[in-house]
Formats: sequence, C-alpha cells, structure tokens
Amino acid sequence: MNQFSRKSFLQSTSLGSLALASLVGRSTASQAAERAVDESPLAQRQPPFPAKAKRIIHLFMNGGPSQMDTFDPKPELSRLDGQELPESIKKTLQPVQRKRAGHIFGSPFQFARQGQSGLNVSELFPNVAKHADELCVVRSMQGEIANHTPGLLLTNCGHSTLARPSLGSWLLYGLGNESDELPGFVVLCPRGLPTAQSRNWTSAFMPGVYQGTHIDTEARGGQLVPNLTRSDVRVGTQRAQVQLTQFLNQRHATLRPGDQRLESRIHSMELAFRMQSAGTDAFDLASEPQHVLDDYGDTIQGRNLLIARRLAERGVRYIQCYHGAGQPWDNHGSIVKNIKRLTSESDRPIAALLKDLKQRGMLKDTLVIWGGEMGRTPTVQKVKNPATVGRDHHIDGYTIWMAGGGVRGGTTYGATDELGMKVVENPVSLHDLHATILHQMGFDHKELTYRYSSRDFRLTDVHGRIIDDILA
Repeated sequence: MNQFSRKSFLQSTSLGSLALASLVGRSTASQAAERAVDESPLAQRQPPFPAKAKRIIHLFMNGGPSQMDTFDPKPELSRLDGQELPESIKKTLQPVQRKRAGHIFGSPFQFARQGQSGLNVSELFPNVAKHADELCVVRSMQGEIANHTPGLLLTNCGHSTLARPSLGSWLLYGLGNESDELPGFVVLCPRGLPTAQSRNWTSAFMPGVYQGTHIDTEARGGQLVPNLTRSDVRVGTQRAQVQLTQFLNQRHATLRPGDQRLESRIHSMELAFRMQSAGTDAFDLASEPQHVLDDYGDTIQGRNLLIARRLAERGVRYIQCYHGAGQPWDNHGSIVKNIKRLTSESDRPIAALLKDLKQRGMLKDTLVIWGGEMGRTPTVQKVKNPATVGRDHHIDGYTIWMAGGGVRGGTTYGATDELGMKVVENPVSLHDLHATILHQMGFDHKELTYRYSSRDFRLTDVHGRIIDDILA
C-alpha cells in the first residue's frame, strides 16, 4: 500500500490546498512560485512585479580583478607609490594581510574620462571605455572572507560556507524556463572548473532541474556538449527509446510521489533529447555574419561571449561566463604583465557583447554584470622577487559594474578612501547586490522563498536592501 506524505494528502483536497498554501507560502511571491501537482517545475511564469530585466549575463572575472587598475582610479596611490603603509592603517588589517602587506603600489596604468558621462576608465579597457555611458560602476563592494571559495560561494549563492541555491537557480524557481529546448541556467566556463566547482551553480536543496548546466567552451562546435548527437542511431529510433525509458520512469515516479531526484532525472532526459537540435544550433557560430565574428574575435573569450548572446536571445534566463578557471585574475605576482594579458583577452569581447545587445534592442532588458569574487590590495604583496610584484586579496572595498537591465548608465556608486583600503561611502554587500538583481527581475527578495527543513529560505537570507540610487 502506498504511503502518502502529509503534503500529498493536503494537495489532494481543496481544503488541504488552502491549508498547504498557508503553511508553506504565506507571501505573494512564494505562492506564485508554488508548483501545482500536475505543473512542470519549469513552467514559464510571470514575476509578481513589473520587471526591468528578462535575463542576466554575468561576466565573472575569476580570481578577483584589481579595482585600482581598472575602474576605481586612485591618484593618491600613485603619489605615494613605494612608501610604507602607515602603521595606523596596518593595525586595521587582518593578521595575515598585515604580515603580507608591502609598500604602497600605485597603478602604472592611466585613467581617462570617457563618454558624455565622463566616467573614469583605465587604459586597459579601451574598447569597453567606448560604452562608458552604459556602465553603472559600483566601487564600494564588500565581502566577508578574503579567500576564493567563500568569495565565490557568497557571490553566486549568497552564503560563504553553507550549500545554498545559486542566483540562477532562484531565477529558474521563480520564473520557470522560457525555452523548451535549452536549459534556463547555463554556465560557460572554459578550461576546467573554478574554485568551489559545481557548488557555484548548484540548486542545493531545491530540485535538480534548477541547477546550472556547465559547458566547457574551450572546444569548438559540436564538441562543446559531448554526446549531444548520435550518428549511429536514427532520430525515430532514439525517440522511441526515450519514450520507453520515460514511460518506465513515470510509472516508477507514480509509486514514489514527491521524489525530486527522480523528477529531475525525467526532465533532464527529455531536455537532452530536445537539445540535440536546439543546442547544436545555439552553439553553431558559423551562421553569424562575418562582421559580428570579427567584433567578438576568434578567441576563447570571444566565442564564450558570442555564445552567451545566442543563448540569451533563445530564452536562457541566466548565463554566467567565467574568464577561465584556476583564478587567472588572482594576481599575487607579476600583476602588471598578467593584467595586461587578461584585459587584452576580455576587453574586445565585452565591448562586442554590449554593442551587439544594444543593436539588437536587447540591452534594455538584459542585465550585464562584470566583476569577480573580491578585489586586490593597494599595496604590493611581499614576494621573494621584487620584479614580480602582485596584489593580495581584498574584500573591504572592490568594484563591479552593471549595464542594461534598468540600471543607470554612466554613473558611479559608492567610494573607497583615497588609498582604496576601505569603503567610506555607500557600502554594498553581496546581499544588497542580490536584492537589487532580483528587484530588476521582478521580485521582492524578501518574498521569494523556498520551504526546506521547516524554514523559508531566501537568496538574501535575513539581509539585503535594494540599491535604489543605481536604478533608472
């Protein structure tokens, strides 16, 4: 005899449905996100409030880019270059940072005002600088732990240590999937995985259908998704095989109602079958005009961001583009040489993406986010070879920028002190950033909750505020 859970029993009666709604989703957004028994967990839904953005492209500079060399100029650092950090400032540092902090290191790169807004941008980003009037630069980001794994998890999942659903998972949970043939949450990460690996795009305690789909974009064409197509099996035969397998899975599922792992497996098999045509098309760049290919460039990052645009226009909700694995922006040593290479790799494709989205009328409802999990120190990190100096981890004031999706272009928000050591104006936490992102996607971050282990969880936990001043 089948044993029905209390939830299943409540769902089977109209009175029980009302009781269930009051128990697991008292808020408007929570009730909207609750799934009917016969509804697909990825059925497309409208957000509770008018949304300024329909999709997000997150450009993740893995390892932590140096803010004072890119988008937060510090003339005082250049004036004091080579001098010792004042003892009064050293005392405020964490012990490990105090031990490793060397002399003040002014940026060797020049800044110039760009666009009608006069936004200051480093010479390292000459192409992105042409889009200065689209950028909203936040110079007062603050982290929690000055290390990569907790920084990545906090940025992606809202918690630096515990397993929590990622931002992309929350968006799929709240909005469903716009495409029937592609995943709604895709992670484009060439050359392996970042620190914390797949936990960066996990659905955690949510159903597995909300987890991100990782694709290594170092390969080309059909090799991007292994085994996507089968030349030795005809489509009709494969469809019959899938139908038989799904029939057995569905029969198995009816005996085990509420088994989210099984439901996710059933959905994944069907999606994989449909992706054979849609996925091949989305990743096939040969159909792009030559001038578009030239804009992005025939490089790993160029292909990465062009694929991101193609996924965005095909209904993918959240696309995260990593600039490599292995923390390439983690420049503890040889930062001048390395950051020149990194910005050379990313400047042209990012500018091409912004131009492409704008020309297609997509930038207005696509939120583009640039940044890493932390920033870098305004001092050199003590190393054995002075010729290969770099900057250490820094979480007390770093920079990200956003464009499109209803944010105010050509503006800056927040500020660090004259040495870039700490935030002195309008501090922004990752919870604040997440709250603002959800707001642009049509959600109140306090209301979008998921019931798990007798508690209503949310992306921002018990924190977060919307940064109204950066919104158009």
